[in-house]
Amino acid sequence: MAGSTWGTLLTMTTWGESHGKGIGVVVDGCPAGLSLCEEDIQEYLDRRKPGQNRFTTKRREGDAVEILSGVFEGKTTGTPVSLLVRNTDQRSRDYDDIKDLYRPGHADFTFDQKYGFRDYRGGGRSSGRETIGRVAAGAIGAKLLRELGITVTAYTRAVGEVEIDETRFDLKERLNNRLYMPDAKAALRAEAYLEELMAKGDSAGGIAECIIDGLPAGIGEPVFEKLDARLAHAAMSIGAVKGVEIGSGFQAAKSVGSVNNDSFIKDSKGSVAKATNHAGGILGGISDGGQIVMRVSFKPTPSVSVAQKTVNRRGEEADAVIKGRHDPIIVPRAVVVLETMAAFTAADLLLVSMASRMDRIQDFFRGQQEKGF
Repeated sequence: MAGSTWGTLLTMTTWGESHGKGIGVVVDGCPAGLSLCEEDIQEYLDRRKPGQNRFTTKRREGDAVEILSGVFEGKTTGTPVSLLVRNTDQRSRDYDDIKDLYRPGHADFTFDQKYGFRDYRGGGRSSGRETIGRVAAGAIGAKLLRELGITVTAYTRAVGEVEIDETRFDLKERLNNRLYMPDAKAALRAEAYLEELMAKGDSAGGIAECIIDGLPAGIGEPVFEKLDARLAHAAMSIGAVKGVEIGSGFQAAKSVGSVNNDSFIKDSKGSVAKATNHAGGILGGISDGGQIVMRVSFKPTPSVSVAQKTVNRRGEEADAVIKGRHDPIIVPRAVVVLETMAAFTAADLLLVSMASRMDRIQDFFRGQQEKGF
């Protein structure tokens, strides 16, 4: 299988299946000397693990991470960091009744057409459980960015038609409710909406928003490796994502140039800044020093208990009734996946950008010579 590696200088290669023995990732290109322990990674994995509340799958997994290599005495060594999370609560029997059916909204049909084979136990490599490797790797990217004063934060912006109110926006509130919404009233309305859908055996979609603060101007490449293109690629690689927008996004299509353009000004420190941020912190594929703003839409969870029409591997029509343990909405657990993928991508492009100017390369080596290296 191609396509399990992400990144240019800082790379992750994920592996494992939903009902296999475990899920893991190898992170290469991480600079030596970064303070790192399992607790740094576990903090993020705990946000995505199942069984936390009524709106997540009842699968009970501790999702405890083990660092197998690349860290010595609490610091990265510059060698590949290998991370493992063991599966402990697989119930493959839940899928026996549908092993020959193509579940609507899932990758069953397309995976079978590509490989002539599929792991029907929870979707195998196509399962949302694959994101464990991404989150573990992204936690390292986020730690690297924090060392430089750069933070990445994601939250649920909307559940179905229920959207947060900007006048009530409180980032701390996202950790106080089950849906990771930075608006307490919207969270209560969204929970009531989900309760109605769950009673019918149905599911909901939603929108997650991701903010990157502190990223300096000049990060990203101007053609195929644009910062916004890489962030969009990272987001679209997450299962169930159906749309991505940066800054004003699709609303920019309804605007006019004189309004959508962000005027340049000088801030209180005399530095170049912008009066507005319709561009979402990116101009010409390169960070402009402003806040990076990205929104991502997730489709409703395809595993619903409502009977659906489908066909089996023999081409015969059939009814599919999905059993097992599934999230009624993907977004709350996917928030941390988006956050860590964005962090890893930003960290990678930051490392790439270090070699973009000769004067900065010279400054680095002169500094090394002054230190006696």
